[in-house]
This record gives sequence, structure tokens and C-alpha cells, in this order.
Amino acid sequence: MAAMISRVWSAFNPPLVTKKDDALKFGILGAASIAPLSLIIPAKSHPEVVVQAVAARDRLKAEAFAKSHGIPEVKDSYQDILDDPNIDCVFIPLPNGLHYEWAVRAVRAGKHVLLEKPSTSNATEAKILFSMPELFQPNAPVILEAFHNRFYPSWNLFKSMINPADVVHVVSSSMIPWWASSNNDIHFNYNISGGTMMAMGTYNYAALRLLFDADPVECTSCETKAYTDGVHNKCDYDFQAKFRFPNGGIGEASSTLQGGTILKPSFVTVTTREVLLPDDSLPDDQEKYRSQVLTLNGMIHGVFWHRIDIRNKFEVRSKETGKAVKSWEENTSRKAYTFKEAGGEFADLPGETFWMSYRYQLEAFVNKIRGRKTQHWVDGQDSTAQMRMIDMAYEKSGLGPRPSSSFS
Repeated sequence: MAAMISRVWSAFNPPLVTKKDDALKFGILGAASIAPLSLIIPAKSHPEVVVQAVAARDRLKAEAFAKSHGIPEVKDSYQDILDDPNIDCVFIPLPNGLHYEWAVRAVRAGKHVLLEKPSTSNATEAKILFSMPELFQPNAPVILEAFHNRFYPSWNLFKSMINPADVVHVVSSSMIPWWASSNNDIHFNYNISGGTMMAMGTYNYAALRLLFDADPVECTSCETKAYTDGVHNKCDYDFQAKFRFPNGGIGEASSTLQGGTILKPSFVTVTTREVLLPDDSLPDDQEKYRSQVLTLNGMIHGVFWHRIDIRNKFEVRSKETGKAVKSWEENTSRKAYTFKEAGGEFADLPGETFWMSYRYQLEAFVNKIRGRKTQHWVDGQDSTAQMRMIDMAYEKSGLGPRPSSSFS
């Protein structure tokens, strides 16, 4: 418990570092509540990142935000940030329905873009955004959909334990308690692409795609609880979806923004098919099989707490009859707050126990801009496939995909 308290305290109060002379200067579009967690706090411990400016629709709000977080400049508009040659990168934590427009504008302005997920309102917008010719020129801007949890050591370790060809079933779930949101939140405004699938649910959908290493063939069911009034109309606050994947495997995802009183950690559970294992210690007339159930608890915010549970089922059988000679289980667990703890291929990658997933993500974003190797990346093809999956579920639910922006 003491170690957890110390780790979490340090995550929110990281050591300050001296900034390099060529540090990348960020501008934030919108005084969003997620910005401190996603960028401002992680930037404190990164020597190559300076949060330089912020703009909001309400300048007074932007000024208060800047004062609270020690941001030197306040701009009159989002466009003023894009027009400033002193700004290298922009962070876009705006409502979902504005992601597409301001990501396009930022790329056209030559800025590197850290874009809150979901990247756009639907797959049509994603295809246009990530196919922009400016992204395929020499010295092109870098754009990253901010799937922060995918940069965390525990996720990378978990994924490395699984052979997608052996996966037959994946279940992923997340929740936000009822008291942490209300129907006045932007998550429940259809006109700006609200809905639980667009909020927490996109993490769960991504987990299915990545663990099957494939896009779903179809959404076989998607049951939702949704608002039916005014701007909240067609905004799901709870969903359960099921998908079929190319190998015949089934993926199930669920999330709610109106969950129970007690916050429960997100999780993903993978069940694998039975595989034949070589074992020279066995007699020639016997063979050994294994199946697994692996669960990553704390899938989204691993720095607070997480655990990988591995349940191995073994059976030794007679080759002649196929009957079991011996069967047993071996259960273990792992944690990885750093890549050193993850070990193996990850052992030499940088990180500290107090680094949040957002800090690992920022490390990769800067490395990509600098032309260095990254331990993980979310490219445009990945982000577009993610939006196709969300659209597929919304279509199956009857609520329909989120509306496209009028911006062109």
C-alpha cells in the first residue's frame, strides 16, 4: 500500500527537469480538464517538452487555466496557436466533434499533433485525416491518436504473452461510476459526437482488435442504453457489443458512464485455444497440451494498480487413445510499472515507476518527432480501422455512427 501511495503521489507530482534549449513547444487547443493529466503533468519530467501556450473559446477561462498550470502564453484563438511559428506541436483535447477540423488545420499549419481519442467522429473523417498529402511529404508533421494505455509497460508485456493465432475469445470492460458524470457532459452531446463507445468504449474495442491482431468481420450484436431527448438523443451511456473476427474468434466489449457507486478497474481477458507443446521428458506415446486464460486488470490506468493473471491448463494425453493421463493448472501473476520490470525485449526501454501511461506516450511522441525508435506507435491505418469498428457497432445498435463535421 505504501509503495502504491508513493507511486501515485509521484505520478501527479513528478520531479522537475531542466529543459533542453531545443525543447518542443506545445500549444493546447482548449482549456480541457484532461489536459493536465494528458500533457501538462507528464511534460514536467520530460526535458524536451515545454507547454508554451493555451487558447480557449473563453479567454478568461484560458487565462485562469494558464495561471493555474504555469503556462506562459494565452492566445486569443485556436488559430492563433496554429499561426505561431514558435509552437512546434499542438495537443487537441477538444470535444470529439471538433477533433477532425482542428487536426486537419494543425497538419496544414505544419504542426505535430497529439490528438485525443477518438481521433475523429467516424471512419469517413479518419480516412480523410490520415490520408492528407501533407502527412506523406519529407519532414511531414507527426500525428498520434492518444491511446495512452497502449504505451504502458503492463499492456506491452501482456500483449507479448499472447499469440493472436491462438486467441479464440476476448472480453474487455470498463466503467465510470454514475457520480462521476452527468448528461450535461460533452460525452452525452450527439452533435459533438458523444456516447460511451466514443469515450471509454474505444479502449475496449482497441483491445479486441490488437489481441486478435485483426479487424472484426462483423458486429453480431450491440445492446445499448441511450438517451432519447434533445442534444442527448442517440447518445449511449451503456453498451455491450459482440464481434466476430476472421479466425472465427469472438470478442466482447462493454462499458458504461453510469456505472455503480464503486469504481472498478478496467480489464481484458483472453482465452486461447489448446496447443500442443513439445516436451522431451514425456514417453514417446504421450503428448502435452496447454490452454490459457490471461487477464490484464487495470488495463487503462496501470500506474494506479494493475496485475496480469496467467492461468495455464495442462493435460498429458495418450497419443493412441487421446485420453488424459494427467492434468493440472499453474497460476501466476505479473506486474510491470516499468519496461525493466517487463523484462525480455522491453528491458532496456526508458521509464520510471511513477511514469503514467501519458508520460510513456509523450516519450514515444517526442521520439517519433526526433526520428528515434519508439517502443509502440498508433499509425493512421490503425486509427482508421478503430473508427470503422466503432461505426460498425453504432450501426448494429441502431443509433447510427456519429455525425461528420461540416468542416471541409
